[in-house]
Amino acid sequence: MLVEKIIFSVLAFYLFLLMFFKMIKKIDATYVTLLILQAVGIAISFIEIIFTLKYNIIVKIILYLISIVIPAIIIYLERKGKNFSEFIYLQLVKFYQMTGNTKKSKDILLSLIDKYPKSCIAHKMLAEIYEKEGGMRKAIDEYVIAVEINKKDYDSYYKISYLLNELNKPDDAIVMLNTLLSKKPEYVNATILLGDILSAQERYKEALNVYTNGLKYSPNNYDLYYSMGIVYTMLNDFQNAKICYEKAATINSLLYNAYYSLGQINLIEMDLDEAEKYFTKCLEDKEQEPDAYYKLGKIYMLRGDHENAVKFVNLAIELDNNYIKIANQEPVFIPVKSKFQIPIIDEEDIKPRNTKHSKKEKKAREHLDDTYNVVGKLNIHKMSTNKKIKTNEIFKDEKERE
Repeated sequence: MLVEKIIFSVLAFYLFLLMFFKMIKKIDATYVTLLILQAVGIAISFIEIIFTLKYNIIVKIILYLISIVIPAIIIYLERKGKNFSEFIYLQLVKFYQMTGNTKKSKDILLSLIDKYPKSCIAHKMLAEIYEKEGGMRKAIDEYVIAVEINKKDYDSYYKISYLLNELNKPDDAIVMLNTLLSKKPEYVNATILLGDILSAQERYKEALNVYTNGLKYSPNNYDLYYSMGIVYTMLNDFQNAKICYEKAATINSLLYNAYYSLGQINLIEMDLDEAEKYFTKCLEDKEQEPDAYYKLGKIYMLRGDHENAVKFVNLAIELDNNYIKIANQEPVFIPVKSKFQIPIIDEEDIKPRNTKHSKKEKKAREHLDDTYNVVGKLNIHKMSTNKKIKTNEIFKDEKERE
């Protein structure tokens, strides 16, 4: 027993010295608490030896933990490149972030960076705080430092690109994203962002090449197919757009944007049955519901079913007052306008509905609506003309029989 106590004391004292010199070398007071705990453990052990005491098993376990086990683990991890002091600082930052004390989190990170300028994770966490505060330029500076410290920090590459685009510097973002994808071509978020920026600049063929290349590494990615559908939409290549939207819908049937776009394209092509199928599917999504009701109203109007047309338009108006003005301006509804249930509301009080649609989605939807206003109405005219021709032929046949 005595031998074990002596070994414990010698080993604990040796680890204490190692920790002490680490503190001196790094000029870091973070180790002080641990040194105090070690000193207490060593002192209690010496008291046990001098006064021939016998501690119970719980006290023994605590002594071993604070005097040997924890210090040994810290020394081992630091030899593997981990930094105990950095770990403690970062845990404090996470604690203050959980409590909502952003200022304290930022102060601790700045203090940590002052001690350890090459702490990649500290720079990234500080960048995230700046970003949340709206300081995007400061955030970029911190992400750039993180990349300089760790050349394989691809997430920081991506964040720099994203923030540059948010600061209306898309060309700089494109350069960063091309660099990132040359190093990590399978980074799908970078692929999507690059394609989206190119699309926003109306460089649609380049965007298609980017998305297509991304499919090599992520062949079942909803966002890639959906984004390609949008690009084909903007190029008026509705056949390929439908293929991409259908593939996207197959990959994730719970994301309804692809269904809505398919409904719009089929409405342009006057395939009313297919359009109805997709818009009906969209009724399962609260976000798409008012838009889908309005489109279904239009479909029933084109079929000559005025009762159902009015019913669906009224449902759309009930969910979104913006459809009061939209429906009144739509020529196809002229015969039934008087039957719309218009709520008593000032036009100034009608606010645009907030949706989760991205800029590219809104742009594609507007493009399809504009296309319908041109092509769809021509198709309606053709349908009406065909009906008149068929009616005339029937009358002619009847007269000939007479």
